Amino acid sequence: MSDSNDTSLEQGRRSVAVIGAGAWGTAVAKACAENGHQVSLWALEAAVVESVNRDHENKTWLPGVKLPDNLSATADPVEAALAKDVIILAVPSLYLLPTLKRILAVPNVMEGSSLIAVVTKGFIETSRGTRLIIETLEDYLPGFYRGNLVYISGPSHAEEVSRGLMTGLVAASANGRNGIRMRELLQRPYLLVYPSLDVIGVQVCGGAKNVVAIAFGMLDSLKATSDAFGDNTESLLLAAGLNEIQLLGQALGATHPETFTSIAGVGDLDVTCRSVHGRNRRFGRDIVEKNILEPFTDIKDLVTRINRLPYLPEGAVAAGFVRKIINEKKLAMPICNGVYRILNRELTPQEFAKEFLSSLSSRNKQA
Repeated sequence: MSDSNDTSLEQGRRSVAVIGAGAWGTAVAKACAENGHQVSLWALEAAVVESVNRDHENKTWLPGVKLPDNLSATADPVEAALAKDVIILAVPSLYLLPTLKRILAVPNVMEGSSLIAVVTKGFIETSRGTRLIIETLEDYLPGFYRGNLVYISGPSHAEEVSRGLMTGLVAASANGRNGIRMRELLQRPYLLVYPSLDVIGVQVCGGAKNVVAIAFGMLDSLKATSDAFGDNTESLLLAAGLNEIQLLGQALGATHPETFTSIAGVGDLDVTCRSVHGRNRRFGRDIVEKNILEPFTDIKDLVTRINRLPYLPEGAVAAGFVRKIINEKKLAMPICNGVYRILNRELTPQEFAKEFLSSLSSRNKQA
């Protein structure tokens, strides 16, 4: 990234684009606007643009939250990104790369004068296989962005952040100065931002925890009708899930072991598994209670027609990508592998629960 934006970033008020007006993108945009920055929010839906500009509220994705006057919306991503000091990408992983391609020709992107950050969690499928988000975007952005992008993650449900409930985030970048810049942009009395250099580890935590949360949601539903599962079992699953996330991170090149015991790791995993706001936890429960997978033949069909679901569980998309990495790296990850098999209609949640507990018992005897 060029140094031409250093001065504007250090002068206080900045111009910010948030590309993606879902609940989380809107909450991030709100925090930036509350800090006095002029924010342009790109929304796919005309109804969102209208409600943000007319009523200062995203009635579709974040109803009941009043948005500052210095936050406006547009249906044109180029208009949103043009001449901005900072661009924050906040669209779901399935649509992230196509959306980025729409703003590549914006002069401030071509020239590297905008600081670019990503708050999307997950993985991206490319011609080179399954890859992490930052390294994928670096392949498409001008070369001076390599090592300068910022990845933001942590236990952060939009419903709580937008209402000012205390939250912590991690801003990871190979360029430590850029992580600090994002902290200065976003930090509020209720929103703490911690810089990190472990870009890979933070990304793995953000993507894989959604897969574990689907398993947690299924178990949470099963325990209501079983005399074999309880709160202890859920904590067992959560701890084992964290081990799998760390194993995956190590295999992909995570640099800091403490990432997995920080808010980016165990913090985000815990809130995603336990919070009523968690879409992946809800999806796991709906698999058991509502047979929500019934219309789909396999995981490919599920991802292709995922818009048929009433919400977007990122873990359903990530499960297929994690499975590919498991096979490629020959990793032992029974929870993530089991979720994949359930979504692929190879296994029932009940069979998975028995299989998972049996595998833990077997490993315990071997130890």
